[in-house]
Amino acid sequence: MRSMSQLGNDLYSGKTSFPFVQRRRLWFIIAAVLVIGAALVPLFRPVQFSIEFTGGSQFTVSNPSTFDQALATQAVTSVVPDATTRVTTISDQSVRVQTDQLDNDQTQAVSSALATAYDVPASEITNSFIGPTWGNDVTRQSLWGLSIFLALTFLILALYFRTWKMSVAAIIGLVDVLVITVGVYAVFGFEISPAAVIGFLTILSYALYDTTVVFDKVRENTREDGEISGRTFSESVNLAANQTLIRSINTTVVAILPVGAILFIGVPLGARTLSDISLSIFVGTIVAAYSTLFVAVPMYALLREKEKPIAQRDARVVAAREKAGVPA
Repeated sequence: MRSMSQLGNDLYSGKTSFPFVQRRRLWFIIAAVLVIGAALVPLFRPVQFSIEFTGGSQFTVSNPSTFDQALATQAVTSVVPDATTRVTTISDQSVRVQTDQLDNDQTQAVSSALATAYDVPASEITNSFIGPTWGNDVTRQSLWGLSIFLALTFLILALYFRTWKMSVAAIIGLVDVLVITVGVYAVFGFEISPAAVIGFLTILSYALYDTTVVFDKVRENTREDGEISGRTFSESVNLAANQTLIRSINTTVVAILPVGAILFIGVPLGARTLSDISLSIFVGTIVAAYSTLFVAVPMYALLREKEKPIAQRDARVVAAREKAGVPA
């Protein structure tokens, strides 16, 4: 069995090669299924948005006698029977209860019911209200931030790589990451909060970094291509993806280990305030590594291999192989 270093050497030299570009039809079908599936999930299981987006009332019970979340739900429904309630144990000292928007009388009644349910004095119950206007502002600012990020990404990559087609391939990869990550949230009923949105932007930055590193190697390989290389354009792109594969795997593992520690160890121990951002980064980092290699790289090859100079050179390479009797 080969060691990781030997595998890395074989991938870099081309002795071992994974068909990222050659099997792109299969990868594109898989990506399309994942994206369409993620986009359709909200039709069957709506995306859960936090109170910061939807507006509503929030209650915090400090130092409760028990952390039974069912008590909070029962207390709220005893006052407002049709209210939607989300209960979270924030730490070993408090319980957070979020509901639909309540009026002043309902808010006071729910506070009293929670105090009775958790056997605490009224002073241990705090409440706050987030109106729909503030929630709309958060949503609008999040969408603006995402739009500006994608626009700047397109412009900077186009200037750096001197071709808009790399920008298009990178943006498609980023959108793939975002849609699939949000789809995962919807499937498992995870709540999208402002912290999760920050996590989304963070993983888009990671995906951009990963794509840029791979594309830089792609540019190096394709720029150095000549008749002597004996490689077609797509083969040079695929070689670049394989040459950076071990780096991508190592970077992804290093990135998800600390986040996974927070998510799977820290959160159960009480660090629940970090759950939203750690979850989005954990899921998004894995999806980003996949998207760079299986979506962005083969998409770039597809966008450029039909260009006349590249197509002519590829034809000469293939003809030279056939003349020399080299198998396709």
